[in-house]
Formats: sequence, C-alpha cells, structure tokens
Amino acid sequence: MQSELAKIWDVHTHLAGADGRTPDEKMGWLVRYAARAGIERIVVFMGYPFAYDPTPQELRRQNDQVLQALSHYHDRAFGFVYVSGKYPEQSVKEIDRCVRDGPMVGVKLWVARRCHAPELDAIVERATQLRAPILQHTWIKTGGNLPGESTPADLAQLAKRHPHAIFLCGHAGGNWLVGLRQVRTSKNVYIETGGTDPTVGFVESAVRILGPTRVVFGSDAPGRSFASQVAKVVAADISEENKRLVLGGNLRRLLHPILQNKGICFEGD
Repeated sequence: MQSELAKIWDVHTHLAGADGRTPDEKMGWLVRYAARAGIERIVVFMGYPFAYDPTPQELRRQNDQVLQALSHYHDRAFGFVYVSGKYPEQSVKEIDRCVRDGPMVGVKLWVARRCHAPELDAIVERATQLRAPILQHTWIKTGGNLPGESTPADLAQLAKRHPHAIFLCGHAGGNWLVGLRQVRTSKNVYIETGGTDPTVGFVESAVRILGPTRVVFGSDAPGRSFASQVAKVVAADISEENKRLVLGGNLRRLLHPILQNKGICFEGD
C-alpha cells in the first residue's frame, strides 16, 4: 500500500490539541505528523479553544486562526469554514469571506444547533451555490447528546431538503452500526471515518452498506492519531481499489468542482 499511502487525503483535522503556541506552529505539527503517516493533504477546520456555542465573533476569530495556519501550507492543506446554525446570517457572511473570497473549500458545522433545523437552510444553500461540501459533526451518545448535537438521522432530514448539496457525516455518528443505516438512502450524504476507535468491521460495513464511493477517510487528529485512523482502512478487508477510493479518491472527487472553480489543480487532474 505504500504507493497509495502517499495519496491519502484526510478530511478531518483540527488546530486544537496540536502542539504549538500559534496557528503556524500548530499547522506545522499537523503537517509533519500527517506526512509520517503517509498523508499527502489534510483538511483543517475550527481554531482553539473548542466552544460548544461560539458567538459570531468567536467563529470569525477561529476562522482567522485557520486562515493564518493555511497561509504557508497551501500545498499540503485545505480549510473548511467554521459556521453555526444558530447564526445563519453571520454564517453566510463567513462563508462568503472565507470560501467565496478566500482560500477555503468547504463548510464545517458542529454542535450549537441540530442540523435538521430550518435555520440551516440558508447556510446549505450558500455552500451549494459555491460547490462547497459540508461536513456536519454527528454523534449518537448512549447517555444522550449535547444540546444542539446532531445525529446522522438529523443530517438525513437536512439532506432530503437539499438534494444538490454534498454532506459529509462526521464520525458516521460514532455508533456507526446505527449511523450508517440512518444515512443509507441519502445519496448526497457521505460518511467520514474519523474519531472512533480502529474497530474491525467499521470500514467494511461502510463500504458494504453505502458503497465504496460514499466513504471518505478522516482522522480527527490530533484528537486521534493519524496512524490508528489510517490503519482502519489499510487493514480493512476490502479490495485495494476500494481502499484507494476511501483513502483519497472520493475526497478528491468531491472537492474537484470547487478546486477547479478556484483554479487549484493537483496531480491526477
């Protein structure tokens, strides 16, 4: 797999938790350890510290941290703009600032408002106009989710209202046996593999239930190690071609329209 490991694209990394005092130092740390795991490009979003219910001012401040982190690493990293369904008007402005007029290529939604809420429609519509994929954090907690925390079923409702949008189901809901089935019929929802233990059967089940073209590699580093998350795919009992799709081919395909619009080319274009 060495020749394929060099082509891994990771859709889910954070500045928070990375070593360093500044965004530049944190990004340097991420890129260095990603390279050790054979990862060619990473997608980074959200600054630091984590906040469950960030204000519009905090969203802008954290997006500025990511913009600074990207400034020296455009050959190794992409950014997704961090927005909140609680502030749709301000979020659309951030999408315009960071995606339409800036270098970012996608949208990140986290916890503040469950994603099936109608307030998210304006955010999704703007992202779709710009051909920007949307990565929505999802989780299914045994003890109950955080206020405003979405499940894959919530995302399936949103995706049904916006059939032309592209959604990434973050963590496959954590409880992936349930999460995979909740988005199975939502053809514009892809799952990403990051943030869970490298459990035998996860990637195999995702490929079997959704098909190999709807599974995208993510690590959730530095909350999880790059190596353990790559191992989920490399050690999975799926074909080599399907491993290539999961490790990078699917994400390159999803990002290709917006990268092309921005005049960004990469090997394989």
